[in-house]
Amino acid sequence: MSAGLTPFGVKVRALRRQRGVSQKQMALDLQISAAYLSALERGQRGRPSPVLVDQICGYFNIIWDEADALRRLAKLSHPRVVIDTTQAGPEATELANRLAEGINQLSVDSIKQMLAAIPEK
Repeated sequence: MSAGLTPFGVKVRALRRQRGVSQKQMALDLQISAAYLSALERGQRGRPSPVLVDQICGYFNIIWDEADALRRLAKLSHPRVVIDTTQAGPEATELANRLAEGINQLSVDSIKQMLAAIPEK
C-alpha cells in the first residue's frame, strides 16, 4: 500500500475499477462530490460515515461477510489516529510514541509483523 492510502480507500478503488465505474460516475450515483470520493480513495479524508459505507455496499451489491469486511476497513481507515494510553502502562505509552515518531520509516514487512501480533476485535 502506498503512503497516504487507507485500507478502505484501496478497497473502494479496487471495487470501482473491477466494475469499470469512474470516480465521477460513482460520486454522481452516490450524490457525493467526485473530489470527496477521490480524497477518500487516497486516504486524505477521515473515515467515512457508516451511512456512506452502507451506500457503497448497496452500490456494489455487497452483502454479508464482504459488507462486514468493508465496514471493518472503514473503521480502521482514519489516517490521523489518536491513541489514549492513560489506562495503559508506561510501555504502552512508549510504544505509541515510538510508533508516532517512526511509523513512516518502518518497512511493510515490519508493519505486517506488528499487525499479526495484535489481535483483531
